[in-house]
Amino acid sequence: MPKQRITKEMVVNAAFEIARNSGMEQVMVKNIAEKIGCSVQPIYSYCKNMDGLRQDVVEQVRYFIQEYVTAHINKDDLFRNTGKTYIQLAQDEPHLFRIFILHQRKGISSLNDLYQSEANPQTAEFIANKLHISAEEAKQLHLNMLIYTIGIGTIFSVTTPGISTDEIYTQQEAACEAFLKQALEYERNAL
Repeated sequence: MPKQRITKEMVVNAAFEIARNSGMEQVMVKNIAEKIGCSVQPIYSYCKNMDGLRQDVVEQVRYFIQEYVTAHINKDDLFRNTGKTYIQLAQDEPHLFRIFILHQRKGISSLNDLYQSEANPQTAEFIANKLHISAEEAKQLHLNMLIYTIGIGTIFSVTTPGISTDEIYTQQEAACEAFLKQALEYERNAL
């Protein structure tokens, strides 16, 4: 039987699956080799250091999450539904959610930097048009919900046996209403 050729893609895919099922802390050369069914030697040939491999896994996680959100979001209520979709992700894929939320983000020195890095700029535009508020106020509203959703999603993903999604959605909706009220009051006072 011919020997299987191990590729970098196979290594990264195996590492991703390990991270997905057990968390990033289980992404180790011996676990990857076991998953692929080979010795550790081919893994070392692609992984000069584990940081590079973990970064490849983070990129695959980011891509997975983009696809997940696109597939699960209700486009008729984009603003409210985005937060719910991320909570659903935290429930369905807790390890990937934690990797996505907790990975190192370089070049971020302000909340605006974070927003520019993580948010789709069209979302603030959509919110501004839908709610008839300024683009700047829509961006602030979106940032507030982004921060809140990251926080509550992280709590949701690390608790056992787990907080009910109904309780999380109720809390998230209350935050959304409070942030929305604040944005609308700001717009009224600005006029």
